[in-house]
Amino acid sequence: MAACAELAWPTTVGGQARVSTTPDGAAHAAWGEPAIIARCGAAALAPTEEPCIDVDSVGWIPEKLSDGTRFTTFGTDPAIELLVPSTYAPESLLLPAFTKAAKGLPPNGLECR
Repeated sequence: MAACAELAWPTTVGGQARVSTTPDGAAHAAWGEPAIIARCGAAALAPTEEPCIDVDSVGWIPEKLSDGTRFTTFGTDPAIELLVPSTYAPESLLLPAFTKAAKGLPPNGLECR
């Protein structure tokens, strides 16, 4: 996806340095061990009643996983999917690091309520 090819991923996230990924590409990135993983190109979320977190005017929908939390941007198309291991709890404190990348994606008109 063209929008994902030019994302400005952060250099560090939560004090963790970026690590290499396989395959290597502009649409995904990882930081630390265990890895915080970000992927651009996820399907845009439809309107939802799920709780939405607004961080620096970027909407995120959290989904609790057995070992952490998945956050998906809300209001962008494509979306960024962020997997944050529970090691980094509270996981939502890492979201500001992704503001610039998320704001670089086309908006789809949906916003957190």
